[in-house]
Amino acid sequence: MMKKVKILLLVSILLIAGMVLTSLWLNLRGREASGEREDVPKVSVGDADVRLEKILFVEDKHGQKTWELEAKSIQQYQNQNIMELEDVRVTVYMEGGRTVTISGNKGKVHQDSKDMELVGDVLLTSSDGYRLKTHSVSYHHSERKVTTPDLVEVEGKEIQLVGTGMFVDMEAKTIKVLNQVKTRWKGGKEG
Repeated sequence: MMKKVKILLLVSILLIAGMVLTSLWLNLRGREASGEREDVPKVSVGDADVRLEKILFVEDKHGQKTWELEAKSIQQYQNQNIMELEDVRVTVYMEGGRTVTISGNKGKVHQDSKDMELVGDVLLTSSDGYRLKTHSVSYHHSERKVTTPDLVEVEGKEIQLVGTGMFVDMEAKTIKVLNQVKTRWKGGKEG
């Protein structure tokens, strides 16, 4: 039963991270459509339409911070409907003071489909001691699924899990580590 609760917690964390990135995308698109401007440096670089550096986006609801996104840079490519982020860190503030942070070297948001990718040293941590580490994750918005073909390491207060490949179905609230799975209960028992 405890294992099922922890899996549901991990699925919830991944769902929240996907929602934050989708909200960021919608927020940026809404500002662009309304013509709203911020005092943020705007530099055109290469074939990118817009490049912003040293970004911090914060969303507040009813005076409470709900999430924040930090990135070294964001580049938007209108002709490809792609937004690329570099050195990304998203922190989600939950009820009860709990936080969840996901970070990675590079992120990509496909603006037409709302699909997202995070690649390079992907790390998801929660303030209550859970940690997921992998090389990359992809969020498929229309299917509400998160996948990775890479090595996945999950660690909690009582368990360590290592395997290759992961599939998260957010609708069904299930997570599967696909191959070469090894679990170790921190009491010493392996499974």
